[in-house]
Amino acid sequence: MTSAPDTKEENSARKRWLAILAKTPHARLLALTEGLSAPHEVLRAPEIGAVMVRGRAGGTGAAFNLGEMTVTRCSVRLAEGPVGHGYVQGRSKEAALRAALVDGMMQTAVSSQLEAEVLKPLAAEAAARVRDRAEKAAATKVDFFTLVRGEA
Repeated sequence: MTSAPDTKEENSARKRWLAILAKTPHARLLALTEGLSAPHEVLRAPEIGAVMVRGRAGGTGAAFNLGEMTVTRCSVRLAEGPVGHGYVQGRSKEAALRAALVDGMMQTAVSSQLEAEVLKPLAAEAAARVRDRAEKAAATKVDFFTLVRGEA
């Protein structure tokens, strides 16, 4: 009855789905998990707090504190035993609870169904948002080049 993943693969998969849940817009997460329910006990009721966001100049420089960001967290224990944790950006207690339920349920027999119905659509939408942002940035790119003038 442990909530810790047993292998590096399981740990990596869990990190992936927790990241997807944490970055998803609240309304979309709530819409996709509307009928989701499992018998559970709330270990840590949803609570709002702040975390320090760190950045790096140019992506490779020394780390610096960029500022604080609001997050909401929650932890639940399913009746089957797995413990689920949910962290979401912003102040949505319901989204944090649903993220914790999804995390817990992904450690049970319904994981493949949740993967198909919730996580894959959210991952595809996140990839589309990244792609759209990259396309908008690429549209503003200026290419500087030097013309050869033929003078020797």
